[in-house]
Amino acid sequence: MRRLAVPAAALAAALALAGCGGSGDSAGGSKADLSVSSSYMPQPVSADMAAGFLTVVNKGGTKDELTSVSSDVADRVTLHSTTGGSMQEVTSFAVPAHGQLVFNSGGNHLMFEKLKREPKQGDTITLRLSFTESGPLTVEMPVKSATYNPSTGH
Repeated sequence: MRRLAVPAAALAAALALAGCGGSGDSAGGSKADLSVSSSYMPQPVSADMAAGFLTVVNKGGTKDELTSVSSDVADRVTLHSTTGGSMQEVTSFAVPAHGQLVFNSGGNHLMFEKLKREPKQGDTITLRLSFTESGPLTVEMPVKSATYNPSTGH
């Protein structure tokens, strides 16, 4: 009887561990878990248009997609991709699972079109980001100097 107890206990432990691993992978982090960091708008040099930059972080196990952005400061906020120096408006951006979507100068960015007022350095702009799977996120975006560089903080 004692000889069977050890293999049976080992089998039970192996099954329990396999069950834990399987359910933990599917339940833990299966949804997108989105947050926004490093947002800023350089003070616009044009009276009717501005750019915006931010990073969308997804700590969840499912990808999502940014489909639109709106703001009280502009009639329209559009999504732009920059590849090889060429800027193109796009309808959405993927936010990978356990990854990030980065909008930065010279790359992907937001364009605030037909500004309702001219944002000045020190102001804060409110954005609403909409996603395919997750609920909307409201972001406070500070207006920085027109020459602001996030790597130096100036």
